[in-house]
Amino acid sequence: MSAATTRTSDQTTAGTTATRRTARFHRPGWARRPGAAAGPAGTPVSPSGGEKLLEAIGLGKTFGNGVRAVDDVSLTVGRGETVGIVGESGSGKSTTAKMILGLLAPDEGDVFFDGVPLRGLPRARMRALRARLQVVPQNPQTSLNPRLTVRSSIEFNLRAHGAERVARRTIVPEMLERVGLTPTHAERFPHELSGGQLQRVAIARALATRPDLVVCDEAVSALDKSVQAQVLNLLAELQADLGVSFLFISHDLAVVEHIADQVTVMYLGRVVEQGPAAQLWTSPRHEYTRALLAATPGRALEEAAGRDRPMIPVQPSGADGGAAGSGTAATTGQAAASRPPG
Repeated sequence: MSAATTRTSDQTTAGTTATRRTARFHRPGWARRPGAAAGPAGTPVSPSGGEKLLEAIGLGKTFGNGVRAVDDVSLTVGRGETVGIVGESGSGKSTTAKMILGLLAPDEGDVFFDGVPLRGLPRARMRALRARLQVVPQNPQTSLNPRLTVRSSIEFNLRAHGAERVARRTIVPEMLERVGLTPTHAERFPHELSGGQLQRVAIARALATRPDLVVCDEAVSALDKSVQAQVLNLLAELQADLGVSFLFISHDLAVVEHIADQVTVMYLGRVVEQGPAAQLWTSPRHEYTRALLAATPGRALEEAAGRDRPMIPVQPSGADGGAAGSGTAATTGQAAASRPPG
């Protein structure tokens, strides 16, 4: 074989490999929109009726100090759907999210992502799935490397999942424009951006790998109300355009109600109520859900009609296996005084 023929063969092979790697980030399924037809007959469905993407069954976690952080938590996220997890600090929301992301091994239960059980999954297969399972953390000022430009931060995630240089250079400006920034922001450092812009960068970084599911862990809690609204509207627009699913975690039920299709309410490590967001907002069944709603700014509180605000059911730490350190949101002075010690 001549040298010219060898070079041509090598170039063809290299080009084919690059095309395959680039194609990973342009999967047809990424363009799917909410409301699209569900899977074929027999495909598992979510509570809202769509095709099931993520299912957590009976998750439990006890830490070394004996704290039962999560106890028998189950939830489902459908394709193109947003599921909210709401609860006060210490209710087990973030621990549940870490188990769903595979960052923390559950003591009991399992997580199924697109039908694949994540518990005990080999590292190579888990790494391949991480491109489809991304996260937007609470504080972008700490999650973004201050020594890297915006471009480098987004490209780092792409490079970790095998994207070629040419693909990375194309994807970064595309993602920045999708989240309402300009390509010029790519050369800036985190300290040169506002809080809202930093959160948009974090969202762009998560979406760069074309994920099927993004876990937003208190993604807007560090932002003021006007910027919160902008980011929530952005997430809704991205979901409508791209069909991505969100697992949205927050202590603010009003924020979750604004964006979520289904809501899971957690208290002391357990699920106390689940259902459609509109139903929980208008007809909450559990007294803890009613207490969270009563604490929502701008909501017509029960005391406006001459009634006391509902009291959160509080039990001593460890009495029912719940998480320690639970908060006291939406309680009156009388309710706080009646709380058992611990």
